[in-house]
Amino acid sequence: MPELSQTGAFPFICEGGLVKNKSTFIMKPGEAIELLNFEPDIEGGYRRINGFNKYVSAVVPQTSSASEEVLMVTTFASKVVAARGEKIFIADAGGSSWTEKDTGRTSAGTYTFERFNFDGSDKLIVADGNNDPTVFDTSFNATDVTQSTVEGAKFVAVFKDHMFYAGMSSTPQEVVFSVGFDEDNFSTGGSLPAGSVKVDDTITGLKVFRDNLFIFCENRIFQMTGSSSSDFAVKPVTRSIGCVNGQTIQEFAGDLIFLGPDGLRTVAGTARIGDVELGTISSNVQSLFDLNLANSGKFTSIVIPDKTQYRIFFTKASVGENLTEGVICVLKGQQFEFSEIRGVRPTATDTFVDQGNVIAIHGSGDGFVYRQEQGNDFDGTAINARYRSPDLTLNDPGIRKNMQRVIVNFSPESSIDADLFLRYDYEAKESARPAAYPLDSADVAAIYGTSTYGLTSTTKGTYGGSSQPLFRQPVEGSGFAVALRVNDGGVTAPYSLKGFQLEYQLGARR
Repeated sequence: MPELSQTGAFPFICEGGLVKNKSTFIMKPGEAIELLNFEPDIEGGYRRINGFNKYVSAVVPQTSSASEEVLMVTTFASKVVAARGEKIFIADAGGSSWTEKDTGRTSAGTYTFERFNFDGSDKLIVADGNNDPTVFDTSFNATDVTQSTVEGAKFVAVFKDHMFYAGMSSTPQEVVFSVGFDEDNFSTGGSLPAGSVKVDDTITGLKVFRDNLFIFCENRIFQMTGSSSSDFAVKPVTRSIGCVNGQTIQEFAGDLIFLGPDGLRTVAGTARIGDVELGTISSNVQSLFDLNLANSGKFTSIVIPDKTQYRIFFTKASVGENLTEGVICVLKGQQFEFSEIRGVRPTATDTFVDQGNVIAIHGSGDGFVYRQEQGNDFDGTAINARYRSPDLTLNDPGIRKNMQRVIVNFSPESSIDADLFLRYDYEAKESARPAAYPLDSADVAAIYGTSTYGLTSTTKGTYGGSSQPLFRQPVEGSGFAVALRVNDGGVTAPYSLKGFQLEYQLGARR
């Protein structure tokens, strides 16, 4: 039996992300049992997420019902474009009013849209699943596509200079495409004629990827190849899996990612036609998808490229947008890591590039349009963020450990408002529960060339600091296993948890 004087140190780095499909007994130390409003950081560790704020200060006007959600949000011709209820509006970014640009649609559903240029002028086409698709020019003059075969289209896509339409209620298994370079011409004559193709399943989305058009269905996926309507051909990618909602399809890290009936999947395409594989990537957090697939009414998704990050949001039809839940997926090397996100309640999303920067925006059930990755709170509401490690037995579950110190390796970006907790022996009622240890006393690095001379005490700046400071906290309590928790107050700047080291004395064996 070890002497009480024997000491040990147990370091681990934060990696692996949220894991919901393993027992705490077999999880890796760096994985997380709970990881809420933290994001796996491509530079290592878990980073508290940024907030969001209003992109337009005014609410998008309602048309008939106080419960109307923002059904579409995008940008075009230097304007923010939003649909709420049965109308479309435009506004300036940072503006305080909306201008109606309506074409008389009724009973609009969730919108899809495409920006395109067939004749030297930029245009925006929108489809809502119930009305004629509508084309806007840069002055926001609207023209309906009145072809009867595409009335009520849910999905639009531009492929090889043809406009593609799908999701019509009368022909749910058909894709209709226009004459080349003319979104409103469906003539079947000429060199680039219009046409249509039929598949044997209900279409749920369209996406152009790697010079092919992917046709997602409820239970199948098809791929269209060719250079124009003269040689378009459709072949199956798989007949065993489909996409449950087209709003989840995104180009992500050189692949297409989408939500299948069994969780998140990728279409791993290559340059060789026919060499396409499908794989499930969300097994670590599958329980989150199982729950939401059974109860969700709406989905939306977004990609943040500089973070190699895909975000998917679920809105439960039975409870409304206030309980929207989300999952963050990050590709780190060859591995996908996950976390949960709550407090962001998108009903529509989009990204665009402005002066080299990717801007992520979303519309919400409250009628506002917001910009993500901004500020330190959710438009004035604190970000409730939590991390919990697995239960760590520190190499021997049969020996009691008397904890002495925890060293936190983290990278703060400003002052911190977070608490460290230790929980012993699987949080049994009789186990020790020491009080919180504040992390807000940790010094923030002052990096030469980036920090401001004369920092106040509230900024916690330390001359000559490291970008990855170590915070050394004496702790109390003992147990055969210990778990670390970090709870964030949600009103200060983000920071990254890089890793921990637990220092302890060995006690008696059971």
